[in-house]
Amino acid sequence: MIPSSLSERERRDRSLASNVIGVGVAIALIYFGRGFLVTLITAVTIGFLLEPFVDLFTRLRLPRAVASFVVCTLALLLLYGSGLGLYTQIAGLMEDLPQYGTRINEIVSQVTTRLESAERSALSLLAPRRLEQKQPEPQPDPNASRRRRSAEPPLPPPPVAAPVQEVIIRAERSPVVDYVYTHWEEFYHAGLLASFIPFLVYFMLSWRDHMRRSYLQLFRGPERHAAGRSWQGIADMARAYVVGNFILGLFLTVASGVFFYFIKVPYFLLVAPISGYLSLVPYVGLPMAMLPPMVAALPVYSSMTMYVLIASVVGFLHLLALNLLYPKLVGSRVHLNPLAVTVALMFWGSLWGAIGLVFAIPITAGIKAVFDNVPDWQAYGKILGD
Repeated sequence: MIPSSLSERERRDRSLASNVIGVGVAIALIYFGRGFLVTLITAVTIGFLLEPFVDLFTRLRLPRAVASFVVCTLALLLLYGSGLGLYTQIAGLMEDLPQYGTRINEIVSQVTTRLESAERSALSLLAPRRLEQKQPEPQPDPNASRRRRSAEPPLPPPPVAAPVQEVIIRAERSPVVDYVYTHWEEFYHAGLLASFIPFLVYFMLSWRDHMRRSYLQLFRGPERHAAGRSWQGIADMARAYVVGNFILGLFLTVASGVFFYFIKVPYFLLVAPISGYLSLVPYVGLPMAMLPPMVAALPVYSSMTMYVLIASVVGFLHLLALNLLYPKLVGSRVHLNPLAVTVALMFWGSLWGAIGLVFAIPITAGIKAVFDNVPDWQAYGKILGD
């Protein structure tokens, strides 16, 4: 009996060691392959977002390949138009940056003055009176300047001036251009991967049925049914999450944009979508959504009342969307408890940075959908569930 017990323990130890090594290898692949994975997940997300429109065109007797091509073309045209409008807003903002810089310097100067005044008031209350009395100033030594001049070393030769052409080039180069110039390799790599997204989206939409059939053929018997339920669960969850968040962001963009237009916030066409979609970021979305309109309104308003009004309206729209609309559009499909959401944000944020915070919830919800539809893994799904 002892040898069999030892062999069973050894098998458990080897299984545990292999699982730990497998998890470590998976985390390493996720970290070092983040460019590829982020591109793939972005394409899948856009594909789920465009899937209802493809289904609409297929109901009009169009072949799926043609419907996918039409939807992708319209999406690219919409993206181009939106990008052109945002470019005009950003170009105007770049021209007004000196005005924003002046206003920010004024605010910093006012805050510094108030802090210094508060510090002097605190010192006058806390410091003893004897420290406030002037100490006798030392008498100057008439021979000190002569000794100091004799002890000073000779002045070094003046530095050689840089070439005039190099100085002019550095003066004309903006900070944004200088940053892109120094990090051109990162931007080239990101642009190269982003160029594959339209092709990936088109092939995912047009070859969806073929990929589903091929995927299910990898399984046999009951496993095929579990795989089909997992596929459908991931698709339903992702579509609900992506489409629901898109609708919520669109609602926040339109509502806040109308408000920013009436109170004459500069560049409201740029500020409104940034504020609206930042509001959807978990936990820190509300302060992040308040920041863009407040910064944009700096050259226009100096009264604190307007900033309180902006913060109040943005906060009201945020609470309305997240407490009333989010449970109906997204929460009914994404059943994750707050602890699982927090751990997922920490994990994916530490691996992928800001983009990891965006994809943390849908990735975790997709993993839970797989756990819920595989009998042997349902216990893990309950750990993540609400």
